[in-house]
Amino acid sequence: MKSDRWLLPEGIEEVLPQQARRLEALRRRLLDLYAGWGYELVMPPMIEYLDSLLTGTGHDLDLQTFKLTDQLTGKLMGLRADMTPQVARIDAHTLKKDCPTRLCYIGSVLHTRSDGFAGSRSPIQVGAELYGHSGSESDVEVFRLMLETLRRSNIRDLYFDLGHVGIYRQLVRAAQLSAEQESELFDALQRKAIPEIEQLLDKSAVDKKIAKGLLGLAQLNGDESVIGEARRLLAFAGEGVSQALDNLQAVAEQIKSCEPSIPLHFDLAELRGYNYHTGVVFAAYVPGCGQSIAQGGRYDDIGQVFGRARPATGFSTDLKTLIDLGEDQSATPGAIYAPGDNDAGLRDTIEQLRRQGERVISALPGDNSDPQQLGCDRKLVRDGKAWQITTI
Repeated sequence: MKSDRWLLPEGIEEVLPQQARRLEALRRRLLDLYAGWGYELVMPPMIEYLDSLLTGTGHDLDLQTFKLTDQLTGKLMGLRADMTPQVARIDAHTLKKDCPTRLCYIGSVLHTRSDGFAGSRSPIQVGAELYGHSGSESDVEVFRLMLETLRRSNIRDLYFDLGHVGIYRQLVRAAQLSAEQESELFDALQRKAIPEIEQLLDKSAVDKKIAKGLLGLAQLNGDESVIGEARRLLAFAGEGVSQALDNLQAVAEQIKSCEPSIPLHFDLAELRGYNYHTGVVFAAYVPGCGQSIAQGGRYDDIGQVFGRARPATGFSTDLKTLIDLGEDQSATPGAIYAPGDNDAGLRDTIEQLRRQGERVISALPGDNSDPQQLGCDRKLVRDGKAWQITTI
């Protein structure tokens, strides 16, 4: 019906002037922040061949990606649902630096289904990635940059989850489960469905020590004491698990040293991005919102398929979410109303004011609008041969 032509698809939003002003102001603040930390801006394309776009990201991102056929080559293409694989390609294949590389990005992504705050399918993804350093120090840098991103967005009452996917990887590898059994276990562990986990491990005849360790992951969440509890419970699990716990503890201690006031929560069943994350993972939350508002972690070797396997860590968030949750501390900019007068002095005055950063709205022939309706709080009036600003 013609009357329905104004409707937008579910989860697809348009951005109106007031919100667009806030989004653009925050975008500029964040890019200046990242530049100050040495992160260089990249702008990947909105669409790529599918085999490049989904490299190393697993099934979840595949489901979130809109696909179409390239009319020039007949190959499948995808509209990006996540910019992280694109930035990894830029580091590995295009830049090819040997030193640590810091990259940042801001751009629209498109999801087939909504899964984030406010149910949007068209987030504006913002994030930063650090390539070429495998130590805990780079994870801490990225975490602190995520924290500062949220602070610059005027978001209060933040708390953070820390985990390490390497612990689960080591245990599930030792359990020797089939792909189907591992998928069922992963799902149950994410829901912390302890009876389901027990039943699955019993049915799969997993070694009792390993089964106890996997079951324990669902209950290993809380303050810093969780790491000590994990060491006792998983003492049998070998050097890989011990190193993962050492890494998690090192990251946590460095964060607390730099940011002693922020609340850290540990969750060893936190497996966000399990298909491509390889180490420490972290996420930011605010009260009243069940989903994370920013997330990140280590994802080493994602660039291997592009020819260079490099250590990598990064974070991402959604600019629209930051605006929705952050306090608006900016004043609505006023404007100056200029009469529709073909006077050379008036034109010179208007040009000078605009060069100074003022908004000047010139009247149009036949337009009898109230200047205040146009957002003007001042106007230009003639004072002899000169033009002066007066308050409306």
